[in-house]
Amino acid sequence: METITFLIDLVLHLDKHLGQLIQTYGLFTYFILFMIIFCETGLVVTPFLPGDSLLFAAGSFAALGVLDPWILFLLLSLAAIVGDSLNYAIGNKLGARILDRGLIKKEHLERTHQFYEKYGGKTIVIARFVPIVRTLAPFVAGLGSMTYKRFLFFNVSGGLLWISSLTAAGYFFGQMPLVKNNFSLVIVAIIILSILPGVIEVIRQRAQAKRQG
Repeated sequence: METITFLIDLVLHLDKHLGQLIQTYGLFTYFILFMIIFCETGLVVTPFLPGDSLLFAAGSFAALGVLDPWILFLLLSLAAIVGDSLNYAIGNKLGARILDRGLIKKEHLERTHQFYEKYGGKTIVIARFVPIVRTLAPFVAGLGSMTYKRFLFFNVSGGLLWISSLTAAGYFFGQMPLVKNNFSLVIVAIIILSILPGVIEVIRQRAQAKRQG
């Protein structure tokens, strides 16, 4: 329970926590941000880590000159691309064992499969903007949905688009008084907007199944 409370506080007050992190660790903050994005995209057991909201917050600090926007873009893009590649390899080599042991929630896996059925290879790009699906999409691709050569193309393009768009949004809008004074609400809005497509898709699929039934 304490862990859940901490995670909620971390996400809702990400600007304060990131500011404290920068003050405490200085340049080492880049490595910490790298590892968070790497783990969120690369390990199927850490989909709870902040992704979209963290990128937005990091971009807003870059606007203050506290973080370098180009270093952020390069390092976090690398983290996202390498993370997805690791996740693909895990799915390819250990996917069957992980599924047999029930380490992944069935509903999360089904949701990811629905994305693949609708979008095909573009799922890797689209999933970058959808929490949980972002973590499971490369894993499912590694299970046999896609060759690595094809996966790498979508991985790189999706990673660059995800990192650049959200850090740029934070850079250009994060320090606006309206956003800065209501940062928690903005983070909640980002989370809602990121999960909304998945929720709509699940509702649509269930409605279609009922009609067919």
